[in-house]
Amino acid sequence: MKVVLFCGGHGMRMRNSEADVVPKPLQMVGPRPLIWHVMRYYAHFGHKEFVLCLGYGAAQIKDFFLSYREMESNDFIMRGGEVELLDSDISDWTVTFVDTGLESPIGERLRRVRQYLGDDEYFLANYADVLTDAPLDRMIDRVVGTGAAGSMLVVPPPSSFHCVDVSSAGEVKEIAPVSKFSIYVNGGYFVLNRDIIDLIPEDGDLVGDACTALAGTGRLIGYRHDGFWKPADTFKERAELDADYNRGVRPWMVWETAESGQYGRSA
Repeated sequence: MKVVLFCGGHGMRMRNSEADVVPKPLQMVGPRPLIWHVMRYYAHFGHKEFVLCLGYGAAQIKDFFLSYREMESNDFIMRGGEVELLDSDISDWTVTFVDTGLESPIGERLRRVRQYLGDDEYFLANYADVLTDAPLDRMIDRVVGTGAAGSMLVVPPPSSFHCVDVSSAGEVKEIAPVSKFSIYVNGGYFVLNRDIIDLIPEDGDLVGDACTALAGTGRLIGYRHDGFWKPADTFKERAELDADYNRGVRPWMVWETAESGQYGRSA
């Protein structure tokens, strides 16, 4: 299946200062940028045809791939100045770069790459700023097997948030972490039937328009995942992922942990 990555936003919450002009997808987690980790996840499951919806930072993202250095994350042998790679990250990837506008909402970006999705009935989509160990193959099988219009990964909200029960008089009656409640949020990983694009109006939104229209019809599946899931939407979140990588805590790197069976519980 084709993998559509929405990587054209400004990423204002990611920036450490006004001088930080590196687009969110190129913020580093270990020796590779965030977008590499997301793409490597899909490649692990056999999906290696990518469509990048570019906008802000398009030139930098293109340059990253045009000057890609395989040696940074692969073993190699050097003989007389010639390099022989012992493994490769992206040699069998196909990456289509599409300018989808500087200010376009996600739904409009998807509309603008429709012609590059090929003839497959389903395609994959991702915000390109979230890492997970969710079993993508199971998620795809469920959608295709039921003939649903689409599926979205749903995860428990970050436990750092608290729900507060306040009386009409303003008295705080109870405080509880949001993780205590049976609430799930959009996890940013989608399996979609290409016909879903018909539900997105010009300058529309994927979730706000298309997914909302499908909610309650039985044609949209929420794939619950209680395993590892972490966004990199802010500088702090990205820094935490980077610190975890450097400590060897890398549950999202399923291409390294597949044999150990360390997938989280999903339903």
